Amino acid sequence: MSFDVPASVRPVRDAVHAFLTERVEPAERVLRAGGDEAAALMAGLQREAKAEGLWALGHPKELGGGGLPFLDYVYVNEVQGRSEFGQVALGTYTLQDSLMLHRHASGAQRERFLKPLVQAEINPSFAMTEPGVSSSDPTQLTTAATLEDGEWVVRGRKWFTTLADTAAYTTVMCRTEPEGTSPYLSFSMILVPTDTPGYTIVRDTPVLGLDGGHCEVLYDEVRVPEANLLGPRGHGFVIAQERLGPGRIFHCMRFLGQAQRAFDLMCARMHDRTAFGEPLHKKQLLQQHVFDSYAEIQASRLLTLQAAHKIDSGDQARVEIGVVKVVAARMLHNVIDRAIQVHGAEGLTDDTPLGHMYRHARAGRIFDGPDEVHVTTTARRILKEYGEGRTWEFGLR
Repeated sequence: MSFDVPASVRPVRDAVHAFLTERVEPAERVLRAGGDEAAALMAGLQREAKAEGLWALGHPKELGGGGLPFLDYVYVNEVQGRSEFGQVALGTYTLQDSLMLHRHASGAQRERFLKPLVQAEINPSFAMTEPGVSSSDPTQLTTAATLEDGEWVVRGRKWFTTLADTAAYTTVMCRTEPEGTSPYLSFSMILVPTDTPGYTIVRDTPVLGLDGGHCEVLYDEVRVPEANLLGPRGHGFVIAQERLGPGRIFHCMRFLGQAQRAFDLMCARMHDRTAFGEPLHKKQLLQQHVFDSYAEIQASRLLTLQAAHKIDSGDQARVEIGVVKVVAARMLHNVIDRAIQVHGAEGLTDDTPLGHMYRHARAGRIFDGPDEVHVTTTARRILKEYGEGRTWEFGLR
């Protein structure tokens, strides 16, 4: 098994890297400001990506995407992650939702939601997390839907529904089955257009001072047709797990792209800045930052690619995914933290991208499951092998 970028993937990966560094990264200040200028700039970037064959690279060709196989796209996703706007500019931010619909949507659902989704004509949103409910135990979710006269009536409240303020619809995880049903067969996915009466955005929840479209949404007697059920009734958790597994790999590869950018900024700063009569790269304490960051990035990268290879072979790779989600998120936080330290007071300002990167990195240790849950479930799976008289032989897995 080789973890080098395959020769067949290198040209498109290099093209994506150039697109990010030459066009997306220089546009970040305007894009973060929002408003009409940001919208026009993003629309222009998306047109350029489509014209240059860089659009929706990980989406299947039959959906209008680039058709890159999973492992090939993993390597591309690594450089795409350099900027928080990379996914939107290149049309891949809809990938998890598009694949979910591709597998489970009815013909009518595909026509209404999937086709425009891939072309970024509409935005998706996904609602699972609820205020006041431990999201690490999703069986406790309280939002519910009942079937009344051929319509699902949704009642409840969700938050951290990212992009709900611009989305055409939200995929809502809600309880549909009666008490006494197995918790993991009690929830379903329902597609709710955001213009449905009773669908009310309460607020954009600030995250570490960033307003990123993480919306709190009230579902007040929201009525949608019975046909808006996504997949089999009661299979919400099955669909969610399908969505989350590869999605965590994509997150971790984007973390690596962010870490590479922070590493680049840190090392360049150490050559550009002089203190006490010599450049920073001569200082042994700062050389330690370079060593530690390199070691953590490389370890995270190899762990993530190994997990991706296992998924590609048909393995669920639950242990590997649990490990990389924790290791990669911690790595990203540490590398950006060191880069800020090397930049000194300037690193705390918005004169560099590090401040925004740092805040997003901290959130990475919570979304898609907090570190503590992944640590516990991963350890339990490994210890189960010993409890059943086996060992964990690393080279055979």
